[in-house]
Amino acid sequence: MTTLFSIKTFDELTSVDIYHILRARSQVFVVEQNCAYQDMDELDFDCLHLVAHQNEALVGYCRIIPPEYNRLRSNLSAADTNSLNTAMSAIGRVLVLSEHRGQGIARQMMTQAIAHCRKKYGKKRPIIISAQTYLLSFYQSLGFVPEGDYYLEDNIEHVKMVLRVAKKSKVKKPSSGGSGAASKVLGVLLLLFSLMFVAGLIYLMT
Repeated sequence: MTTLFSIKTFDELTSVDIYHILRARSQVFVVEQNCAYQDMDELDFDCLHLVAHQNEALVGYCRIIPPEYNRLRSNLSAADTNSLNTAMSAIGRVLVLSEHRGQGIARQMMTQAIAHCRKKYGKKRPIIISAQTYLLSFYQSLGFVPEGDYYLEDNIEHVKMVLRVAKKSKVKKPSSGGSGAASKVLGVLLLLFSLMFVAGLIYLMT
């Protein structure tokens, strides 16, 4: 079944969109995880909301927090002189409804969210998440690296994880010194053979 993805600001969401998003978040993070916490926060107004649909029904969701509104900071930011690393976008509230899991929707959704962050906030700007630790290997497979100790957030174990841009290593070209010397030797040999050939012809003609 085809999964369609859309990204909207809060103002672009309809009242029906908001209802289904908040219902899904409550279903997964409150009811399913048996965790009574305040899911709705004022941060929603400033986020981008990525929704995965199948046959117009919400099956997955996450929100993208712009760098200027994200309060989650990398442990390495203080020691990093690159200002891009101190303010980074975040991805949160990542969910796939239980009946739609195992279809690869979470990976597709995260890939879409990462690509959007790269495009909107800069290719070299890292992305941070507060991941539930049981999903550590999943986020690592996407390139996120855990930072620091585990911590409790709403009585659920989490860890900060950061996705940085891998630095491209320059491939050194093989030295041309050896091949240059060999070509010179071949050139000298060809010249000698040419001279010998010409000398042979002159000898035969006289």
